[in-house]
Amino acid sequence: MLHPQRSLSELPKMSAASQVERAVLEEEFNWLLKEEVHAVLKQLQEILKEASRRFSMPTPGLESQLKQENFILGSSTMDQVKGVLTLQGEALTQADINLKVAKSSQVLHFQFRDDKQWKLQQIQDARNHVNQALLLLSSRDETYQFKTGAEVNKLMDAVMLQLTRARNRLTTPASLTLPELATSGLMKMFTPPMPGDVMVNFYINLSKLCLTVYQLHVLPPNTTKNFKPTGSSVLHNPGAMFELNNNRFEVSHVHKVECVVPWLSDTLVFFTISLQLCQQLKDKISVFSSFWNYRPF
Repeated sequence: MLHPQRSLSELPKMSAASQVERAVLEEEFNWLLKEEVHAVLKQLQEILKEASRRFSMPTPGLESQLKQENFILGSSTMDQVKGVLTLQGEALTQADINLKVAKSSQVLHFQFRDDKQWKLQQIQDARNHVNQALLLLSSRDETYQFKTGAEVNKLMDAVMLQLTRARNRLTTPASLTLPELATSGLMKMFTPPMPGDVMVNFYINLSKLCLTVYQLHVLPPNTTKNFKPTGSSVLHNPGAMFELNNNRFEVSHVHKVECVVPWLSDTLVFFTISLQLCQQLKDKISVFSSFWNYRPF
């Protein structure tokens, strides 16, 4: 391997073999910048366009053309909660929930009002990050000539940042406090209205659409129970407490059901493949940069 501190001025002093080696490296690196980088960028664009298509938004006036998918959420080990959710792109357009109340075995039934739908912010944000990555890639078309490896790395870093953020939005649901859940707009979407001792939450976790139902009971004003409000969490446990409108509540039961959304599974695979392609290209650049230092890497 060549000494990394040698400069171009030392070339005449170098052996013929070293000069040939340097010339070959120079030629291979120029080919990498001119040909292979653009081949990788094209491949990335094709993969991310496919990912973006999974998130496809309806054209104004043509909402009905976006596929509606029904998902049945339940559990083989419990029957307290069952739900049928209708997903259309990033929006839950209908939710039909049956809740078997503990102790009484009474079944409560709720569904979205006809004029309501709930946007899943995680899907919306992930789609926006994918489109930002596509914008970055399209800013360097096939006629663009990369001059340095540093320039390629800068583009790859920017694309990887958007893809990591997109993946994180699907893998990391928002943490909410119980008062935030209780006052969420989601609670106002159902008919009949949700009773004051029931709360629900929808979120994405990896490729799963999740429904959580909380049953509450009011703590008496003169209770001797040690009251300690619970902080924010994706999933709260029985015994969690909070205060709202001068009333104190405790979570008595928590029911979580979920269902895999196949196109979200596909999308996460696309993110992984794209991130690997970006890293592989960066690794190739670093192999060349380790051989000489007269280029500004």
